[in-house]
Amino acid sequence: MSDFRLPPTPIITGNPNAKQVPKPQVTGNSTASFREVLGRAVQQKQAEKQLTLSKHAMNRVGQRGIELSAHDIRRMEKAVDKAGDKGVTDTLVFMNNAAFIVNVPSKTVVTVVDGSDAQENVFTNINGAVIL
Repeated sequence: MSDFRLPPTPIITGNPNAKQVPKPQVTGNSTASFREVLGRAVQQKQAEKQLTLSKHAMNRVGQRGIELSAHDIRRMEKAVDKAGDKGVTDTLVFMNNAAFIVNVPSKTVVTVVDGSDAQENVFTNINGAVIL
């Protein structure tokens, strides 16, 4: 069995848009302070910026022995943000001799192909590419 290494950052699977925003809790006659509400809003925004891997992509990472560092994840998040700024909805991110297909609005890596498998392949259902 090959050694499987997970990236050091947390990987969240599933639909990130399914999360519900917690409502401020009412205690007696008062509500949560502005600082608490603002803190929750900032945390939610940061969570929305995090790149997630689908279950399929996680399986591909494990099968192909692809390692992603925290730095790699941050680079990919920036690349996906740039693609989104250009109106791209599904992008191919080529980094570290691997191709990542990412749904930009949900910031979800849909699948991963390592460099040897990517050669002479045709990637469909994308409308942009970022080469890192």
